[in-house]
Amino acid sequence: MPSKVSCLYLLTVVCWASALWYLSLSRPSTSYVGQLSIPIRQKTKLNKNTTISNIRTRPLNPHAFDFVINEPKKCDVEAPFLVILISTTHKEFDARQAIRETWGDESTFGDGVRILTLFLLGRNTDPVLNQMVEQESQIFHDVVVEDFIDSYHNLTLKTLMGMRWVATFCPKAQYVLKTDSDIFVNMENLVYNLLKPTTKPRRRYFTGYVINGGPIRDMRSKWYMPRDLYPEAKYPPFCSGTGYVFSADVAELIYKTSLHTRLLHLEDVYVGLCLRKLGIHPFQNSGFNHWKMAYSLCRYRRVVTVHQISPEEMHRIWNDMTSKKHLKC
Repeated sequence: MPSKVSCLYLLTVVCWASALWYLSLSRPSTSYVGQLSIPIRQKTKLNKNTTISNIRTRPLNPHAFDFVINEPKKCDVEAPFLVILISTTHKEFDARQAIRETWGDESTFGDGVRILTLFLLGRNTDPVLNQMVEQESQIFHDVVVEDFIDSYHNLTLKTLMGMRWVATFCPKAQYVLKTDSDIFVNMENLVYNLLKPTTKPRRRYFTGYVINGGPIRDMRSKWYMPRDLYPEAKYPPFCSGTGYVFSADVAELIYKTSLHTRLLHLEDVYVGLCLRKLGIHPFQNSGFNHWKMAYSLCRYRRVVTVHQISPEEMHRIWNDMTSKKHLKC
């Protein structure tokens, strides 16, 4: 007899397929581009009880969002070695499932190195998709959602939600990987060659593919940055948002710093701004690739992340790498 979980999983897959087919036929496609949720600051009159000190300590971005789906007890039994935060969107069920079955499988390293995987989302404008994610969460218990609108312009809020979650519900974790749902992660390289579980955990540590650049002022660009939002000519060094790793103590530091740092819609740039305020310098690591690489067993053994990998490719790469560990390059 099939197990209850197996039946629920099969039902979820069928429901997702039906829902996406219905949406593709009956509804116009949209980009779900929402507005960046930046609080509007009003001019206020000073009264005799107001001081310059408490004006400066008021949060600029209070992150006043509630968890509508949460897994607050995932770290209660044992603190994980690594928390994986994966930015995803509602329609990417196939990508989430591929990650669960490959590099994001929490049982990959057994009891010796505990891995915890979480998918990060906001609320969708379509209630059907919200309901599908809620059902998915009830089966897999690896989804976290806050009540901001899920859009490209709110990716920063999504990352800050992940930082908030680690700081609040998993502060004793050792490391955190933040990545996207179209990324393949070489977990053996990440865990054993970079983070090294047998060594003393690092503090104030941040690494990935470090970019040194400046704002793009062309309004046609996906990465357009208005001068009124960011007037400086250069960005501080920042890690590509496709994948970066940091010690878990940095999660709380970034989240608290963000409360007093003006929001930017470019998530990786914004994290770099917070790091600059904290005096934390990201380390360059050439193993993090923010582009697509043609698959080669030996080539993929040397990397930590690869970008633009489909669910089908993820399964194929994972199966090939795990079944050929005995082969030498």
